[in-house]
Amino acid sequence: MYKLFKLNTIKTFARKIVGSIALTTGIIGIPISILYLLLINPVSLLAPIFPIVSSPFGLEFYITQVMVQNYLVIFASQSILATSVSSVLLLMGVGLLAPELWKGLKAFGRCVKASPMAIVRSPINTYRKVAAWRNWILAKVNYLNEESAKWKMAFNIMKAPYSFLRMMGLSPQMAIGLLTATTVAGTGVAVNETVFAERSFARGDSGVYAASVIGADLPLDVPTEYVEGSNTLRIDLGSTPVREITIENVSVGTVFTGSALPSGEANVVQISGNTISGGTNTRLEVGTLIFEKSRCKKLTLTDIQAHTLIVKGNASDGQSIAPSPGTSRMRAIGGGHHQAEAMVTSGGTYDRIWIQAPTSGVNGKVGTLTLSNLYTKGGECVLSKMNVGTMKIELNEIGMGNGFATKEFAIATTVTAANMTIEDNVEVTIAEPSTQ
Repeated sequence: MYKLFKLNTIKTFARKIVGSIALTTGIIGIPISILYLLLINPVSLLAPIFPIVSSPFGLEFYITQVMVQNYLVIFASQSILATSVSSVLLLMGVGLLAPELWKGLKAFGRCVKASPMAIVRSPINTYRKVAAWRNWILAKVNYLNEESAKWKMAFNIMKAPYSFLRMMGLSPQMAIGLLTATTVAGTGVAVNETVFAERSFARGDSGVYAASVIGADLPLDVPTEYVEGSNTLRIDLGSTPVREITIENVSVGTVFTGSALPSGEANVVQISGNTISGGTNTRLEVGTLIFEKSRCKKLTLTDIQAHTLIVKGNASDGQSIAPSPGTSRMRAIGGGHHQAEAMVTSGGTYDRIWIQAPTSGVNGKVGTLTLSNLYTKGGECVLSKMNVGTMKIELNEIGMGNGFATKEFAIATTVTAANMTIEDNVEVTIAEPSTQ
């Protein structure tokens, strides 16, 4: 069987070789014969290459134009015979290579037949390929979106305890401290002994708090300084703006039993810039300042430049309201991502509240400063050395019960505003509250 297969292979190879030679000779010979029949002599075209001299393998060949022309003359005289021979060789080549030629013709025919439909279908095929790539990309995008959503859900679950504590009103520092202490100690007793042992602005503890620290995005909830026995709530403002400071529902001064003002101090509430000895004085820059629903022995406003001043619904045991026209611009305090967040405290007792800008040449900046429901006794409430966008002094009660001749509610002429609303402020007999 192997010998038979080998013999057939040799026969097929020989057939292809002989057929190719015959076909090639016939294809070349017929045109040449026809050319001579038409009296076209190619020798003149080949003249530049003659004579041809060659010595391969030590044998010398010398071919001249005359020699070739003589042979061609002989060939031309036999051109009919040459044409016949070439035709026979061509036919023989076609016959020997018939299977291959037939396959080639069939393939060529199929190609020609399929070409029109291929042209018609090419836009559709192109669209299908593009759609396949599109679907592949969209599948990957959907996969990434699903993975992102899963990770987002996982992080939300992980931060749920922190979010819950913030929702309950705890400051960021308290929430983080509580979670850390709970994780380490594992019991509520440990939490009480660690986190709640620290003093906190949000819980109403006294001390000196740095509202804005260079390089920090959050106010410090724990005091930077605390003197044992002191009950002053002091906020030092620096170069970093604070979005909001809110102090509400607190008792200040000598209004509670056993309390006293710090030695040498006469003001229970002091909100102001500073006079710096040997340096550059500072001011407070405030977008909106609200002083409302508070009880003061005396309320004094001096050296304030405001765009809008609203003094409304205040009752006082003598009053002198004399602000001057000004040209102060509208004002808002921003700091973008790097401003300090809100400082909010509600409830607590202090001997004094003091907000200042103590660093030479560095004004304190607050977006919204709110002092609401301060119940004070034993000293004055003073607002001074400020540049304010909108200042609201509303619904306060001021007096010490000594008659209308002395002016417990005083807005000095050094307070200026471009826009003023002063209405429904009345003088009534008001005494200091009793000690609680």
